[in-house]
Amino acid sequence: MSRKAKKKLKMITLSVSIVLLGLLFISPLVWMIVASIKPETLIFKDMGLQSLIPREATLDHYATILFSDSVNFMKYMWNSLFTVGMIVLLGTVVNALCAYALVKLKFPGAGLILIIIIALYVVPFESVLIPLYVVVNSFGWINEYPSLIVPFIAEAFSIFLFIQFFKGIPNELEEAAQIDGANPFQVFWRIVVPNSKPVFATAAILAFVTHWSDFMWPLIVATDDSIRTVQVGIQYLFTDNNIEYGQIMAALTLTTIPVILIFIFFQRYYVQGITSSGVKG
Repeated sequence: MSRKAKKKLKMITLSVSIVLLGLLFISPLVWMIVASIKPETLIFKDMGLQSLIPREATLDHYATILFSDSVNFMKYMWNSLFTVGMIVLLGTVVNALCAYALVKLKFPGAGLILIIIIALYVVPFESVLIPLYVVVNSFGWINEYPSLIVPFIAEAFSIFLFIQFFKGIPNELEEAAQIDGANPFQVFWRIVVPNSKPVFATAAILAFVTHWSDFMWPLIVATDDSIRTVQVGIQYLFTDNNIEYGQIMAALTLTTIPVILIFIFFQRYYVQGITSSGVKG
């Protein structure tokens, strides 16, 4: 076998392996979607490969989830979209400004602050959960939107991500703007931000995915049904005496859609942001 044929065979083998692994990884997602359109009695009847092909299809589970008075699913979805959207919007601005100040604005103590930020990144959230709850409760924010938003606006990893990216922006661009009379904020807004779209998209995606799946904190501070998030709301579907797995699968499918859409529309920027920031998994 020639060298060219061996190389082609190797590429084919690698491509087939990647496709098979991809199918293996997405098979639970496909099963969930298929189960959401199956009648309740057929969901667990077939558990082989045939379970990925529905014999009968129905949208009753989606209709119940979306329009039933007993399940306030749309309210839960709105609560999650609003709180996570505010975290992403405010967080990217605050974290970017903090990183820009630490990298580009030389002031005493900047190095110490950076060390503290990196140290905070390795602190598990569970270790600060109780003190954070005490602080939020002292502000009277329990069962209020600020309890779900404010504690997560500033994040150590996002700041570190911005710092790594901003270091790669040439100082000559900022110096030219300063010569033209731009102040530090104008330099940030007109020079840094337009050249930092990848890292902004990366930070936004990571924040969205992280907080969209939050469960423990919303369970503690959002006990009222009017402010309950979708992840906590789905959990209450398991507490009924008669658990409807079709409805659960439909709800899980709907909650997966925003994450998929985020990655589809911002995937290019996400990859650029990760590679440009020098962050390795």
